[in-house]
Amino acid sequence: MVYHILNGDALTDRFKATGLSGQMIVTRECLVEGDLSGDTLPEFFKTRARYLSAAYQATEEEYATAVVAEMNRLLSSPENSEFNLWFGYDLFCRANLWFILSLLHDLPGIKEVNVVYPAHLKKQEVWQDFGGATLENLLFCFEHRINLKEEDLTLGKELWTAFKENDLEKLEKLSSKSSPAFPYLREVCQAHLDRFPKSGEEPRPERTIKEIIRSSDSDFPSVFRAFSEKEGIYGFGDSQVKRIYDKVVQAG
Repeated sequence: MVYHILNGDALTDRFKATGLSGQMIVTRECLVEGDLSGDTLPEFFKTRARYLSAAYQATEEEYATAVVAEMNRLLSSPENSEFNLWFGYDLFCRANLWFILSLLHDLPGIKEVNVVYPAHLKKQEVWQDFGGATLENLLFCFEHRINLKEEDLTLGKELWTAFKENDLEKLEKLSSKSSPAFPYLREVCQAHLDRFPKSGEEPRPERTIKEIIRSSDSDFPSVFRAFSEKEGIYGFGDSQVKRIYDKVVQAG
């Protein structure tokens, strides 16, 4: 069985238009924010459902249908399946990717795992994900997918565990590992570490938003556009940036 795991629904229609064979599984999570506690997968899913219900008014029933059911399809896949993971380079995508890799790492039996990155992007555009990708771009990216070895799956699980447990020291050490399967790993991990500075400084996203407000328009749409240009490495959507923006504005 061939599976294509997409990071969110935005790519689904264009992916279908490529004509690539296989079943779609959609990852509808934003693991870059919120509570990640839970010693078992069911406990973790309950934690996430509660967080997203409080933060975004999504019911726990909706979470079960939109998220858990998709992950259960992955977990119940037959042996010798092929998994193609369509994820961007940024932190938002990486957190979700590491989670998926941790599940695949623990999945029993033989499997083939590939990551399909937005390889069509120029270096100055790497944080733009698949947003502007044409069908030809998507097929190019698929042709240039990266096959993961067992040690890559292990590294993916280790990255997820460090991220989930907020073990910043461990994450920093892991970021120094070099693998074609994890391009821009050091930069992305550093961006996450900068959310929790040790020296008493403000977190990097908050600091950037303050700088934007001081130097240009302070309305949220303008700030969001500027933040996305300056800090595209985070991959934050408007919901994530709005939460930080509101906190900065309220603090004066």
